[in-house]
Amino acid sequence: MKEKSTVILLPCDSYREEAVYENLKKGISLLGGLSSLIGKDEKILLKPNLLKKAEVEKAVITHPAVVGAFGRILREEGYENIILADSCGTGSTGKVIKGTGMDTALEALKIPAVDFSEGVHVTYPQGIQAKEFMIPKELLESDCVISLCKMKTHALERITGAVKNSYGFIYGMNKAKGHTKYPSADSFARMLADLNLYVKPRLYVMDGIVAMEGNGPGSGDPVKMGVMLMSKDPVALDSVFCSLVHLKPQIVPTNYHGEKMGLGVWKAGDIRLLTPDGEISVEEAVKRYGNPSFRVDRRAIRNGIWEKMAKALNIFQKKPYIEKELCIRCGICVNSCPVPGKAVEFKNGKGQPPVYDYKKCIRCFCCQEMCPKKAIQVK
Repeated sequence: MKEKSTVILLPCDSYREEAVYENLKKGISLLGGLSSLIGKDEKILLKPNLLKKAEVEKAVITHPAVVGAFGRILREEGYENIILADSCGTGSTGKVIKGTGMDTALEALKIPAVDFSEGVHVTYPQGIQAKEFMIPKELLESDCVISLCKMKTHALERITGAVKNSYGFIYGMNKAKGHTKYPSADSFARMLADLNLYVKPRLYVMDGIVAMEGNGPGSGDPVKMGVMLMSKDPVALDSVFCSLVHLKPQIVPTNYHGEKMGLGVWKAGDIRLLTPDGEISVEEAVKRYGNPSFRVDRRAIRNGIWEKMAKALNIFQKKPYIEKELCIRCGICVNSCPVPGKAVEFKNGKGQPPVYDYKKCIRCFCCQEMCPKKAIQVK
């Protein structure tokens, strides 16, 4: 009988500093303590979700209280060599965290927030989808990575959580290039599984106290979920997240391919779910902490002949579109488009919103992720 993957579920109804701190301490204890995960002499890299500059209340980034509390626990247990970094969608690590409270918390803990300085080409011959990556030098110099992810929806992969957070380990503009190299939800998910298997984050912690529903990962709406999740298995963690929002885990590409590729498990029967009050089933967790009205794409996967024809003919596919009354013509969507020749551009001048060329569009939804005014929807 194979060993189950352990996921810790921590009920937490606010970002009050002490509440987050105490809950994270309980979760780490349930996993066997930090000493069972990290050596005292190891170089630690904390990797939150720092998609873009945004108000903390909008649930775009990992909440500073979660990052600060985890850093505090590390310091109290005697861990000295710690940095924090992310390859942000727009802006640098320092600029994204400035004024959020994360900057002051890290400063008090003497944990530097660094910008990745250069990319290093690495090969990964055993990769199923990806055989090579461009990885930040600072990541390669670290011994242990801790992923501090955010509970959010995602236009391409349905959700972004533990597995997807690792895309911030791709250096700079290579993130945009990755969308053209792996344009489908399935190929992108397989690449993410390879990336997680290469980087091997030691622990994944998910901030779901306030999550993002709807038009995520950057333009959705905050929704209270009241939980934090923690696991060494990112697929199992994301699977519990899916169950809590009444989304079938197996229709999320990162779960489905992640299990097939040996990254983790998504089936409830293969997951041991622990809370500070004891072990519970995933079904019981859904009853206690689930949100059936959470807005996420729950549509079934269809692979019949008509769906294949529609995909080949580029019809009835999810597409980004611009709500003209919300667009401020900043051009961030144009700059973030990774397609050579651009699939969205100012064809009518900067006095009018950009226009899509859907024949070029690869449905990576980078434009929708980066829009600062929630002006780009997917339908």
